[in-house]
Amino acid sequence: MLCRRILLKKVWNNGRRWLLPSSSLSPVPTTAEYKRHFSTHIMAAFSLPQNNQFTLKIPYMENICKFSSNAVADLHTNGIVDVPLAQTGEGIAECELLKWFIQEGDEVEEFQPLCEVQSDKATIEITSRYKGRVAQVLHVPGNIVKVGETLLKMAVEDTQVPLVTLSNLENEKQPDTKSNKDFTGGVLSTPAVRNLAKEHGININDVQGSGKDGRVLKEDVLKYATQEGIIKDPLVTATATADLGQLFHREKSSLLESAQVSGHYEDTIVPLRGFQRTMVKTMSMAAKVPHFHYVEEIDCDALAELKASFQTNNLEPGLKFTFLPVLIKSLSMALSKYPMVNSCFNEESVEVILRGSHNIGIAMATPNGLVVPNIKNVQSLSILEITKELSRLQQLSLDNKLSPADISGGTITLSNIGAIGGKFGAPIVNLPEVAIIAMGRIQKLPRVADDGDVYSASIMTVNIGADHRVLDGAIVARFCNEWKRFIEKPELLMLHMK
Repeated sequence: MLCRRILLKKVWNNGRRWLLPSSSLSPVPTTAEYKRHFSTHIMAAFSLPQNNQFTLKIPYMENICKFSSNAVADLHTNGIVDVPLAQTGEGIAECELLKWFIQEGDEVEEFQPLCEVQSDKATIEITSRYKGRVAQVLHVPGNIVKVGETLLKMAVEDTQVPLVTLSNLENEKQPDTKSNKDFTGGVLSTPAVRNLAKEHGININDVQGSGKDGRVLKEDVLKYATQEGIIKDPLVTATATADLGQLFHREKSSLLESAQVSGHYEDTIVPLRGFQRTMVKTMSMAAKVPHFHYVEEIDCDALAELKASFQTNNLEPGLKFTFLPVLIKSLSMALSKYPMVNSCFNEESVEVILRGSHNIGIAMATPNGLVVPNIKNVQSLSILEITKELSRLQQLSLDNKLSPADISGGTITLSNIGAIGGKFGAPIVNLPEVAIIAMGRIQKLPRVADDGDVYSASIMTVNIGADHRVLDGAIVARFCNEWKRFIEKPELLMLHMK
């Protein structure tokens, strides 16, 4: 019987769940009898005492069973389990599948990486909680997968299969012929082949597979599409044995050639994924915040000399010194005097939180979009330590390997737009922060001394964008003057550093 397979082994996820324990001391009832007795003898809801234990009396047990509110049972389901996309972080509802580390038929060990996904916060590897064999992969790279949606199916031992709750038992229905036909679990095929069938509106269950064990190949899908009249181009049949990527490339090339001949150019739809989606959300919210901007010019001659000295005396191979680590450290020194600039605003309680740590974010342009990792506790780091951490974050951002910890918890942001080009920008705050600084490129410009002499100076223009709900012009001006003082006279850092 189904209920005899339920074993009290693991921990429940929530308190309000019911188990159906059985005992050898009494006759085993049917599933229907279980449902009837549960509705008669068990209260609809209950509360847990402080010790996280509760007591249930089951009609078919002579003793009283005690379960933790975190208990779980295993249930036999013919050894096939669904592996869903787990919750990868707070507030994450969906992720983009970047790549698979496995394929159908592979043997998988427990905790072995299965795939790599990207949320709007970080790139994460999904590992297996089971040991078994990959039966079916349900998504291809580039798909958007909802949290809780099944990524793949695995054949595992019966004892590894998770609990089916009472609500599932009550809602059990005999599958009809139509639902069985639409179910692709019994069809052997790769995700690329299933995706090809889906693009042509073909039910892959209707395709006769010519591969091993009846596996449906891409040639089978293309042949079926030709027979059904879905594909009218005879070239498709001739290229059925070609590589699928070559086929798509040929179709794309023919479209471009025809467009050039006719003079017609079609629009291209580009879905925003990962960090680009995050930027849409955060900038939409930040656009509602009242901003003001403060622009200043800073002489960087002394900074350039200091950077050259660092590089000349650098004893660590592979480590390159730039202006940025000194700018970050000097910024932290100025924040110590003006902590209001290093704060965040809570709209619900109308409170300003003065952040104790100087977690300075650095806006980085990557192939996957704009990302803002931050250097933690800059106030306690040396310039050398900042240089190393900055190098680590830059490499991780290029490899798309930043962790959630790397991009969360920032208190103020620097945007070094001058590294690409431009004199200055007008940045928008990175909520819940209240200030962001855009730095333009350093350029040689003529300046007039107090005695009237004209000289050349390395000038950098900075633009501070501030949340006007929290900061006013006077605070930002005084803060910028302090930061400017440390940059133009970097020897002052030696006096104030702890």
